[in-house]
Amino acid sequence: MKLSTTPTLEGQKIIEYCGVVTGEVILGANIFRDFFAGIRDIVGGRTSSYEKVLRKAREQAFSTLQAQAETLGANAVVGIDIDYETIGKDGSMLMVSVSGTAVKVDN
Repeated sequence: MKLSTTPTLEGQKIIEYCGVVTGEVILGANIFRDFFAGIRDIVGGRTSSYEKVLRKAREQAFSTLQAQAETLGANAVVGIDIDYETIGKDGSMLMVSVSGTAVKVDN
């Protein structure tokens, strides 16, 4: 399945629009990871623990989006938008949301 943030796929014609598809993942933050990430932020550098969590959440969201598209008979998703949000009273949870348009393109 082809996935793209652009509204079209160069060199391929969209022959059918199947519908909007989404994928959302919500993850809770770990207090110890938060503590060490805070220290890293103070002294500088990247917080690899958060990067791993973001990567995993994004992969899961894309997997859900792709599964929905396949259910609709699509062979591509175009116009994909990726959003990251913190949610909860104290912002202790992370939501990764992806959405796009499932389409059939000529091969």
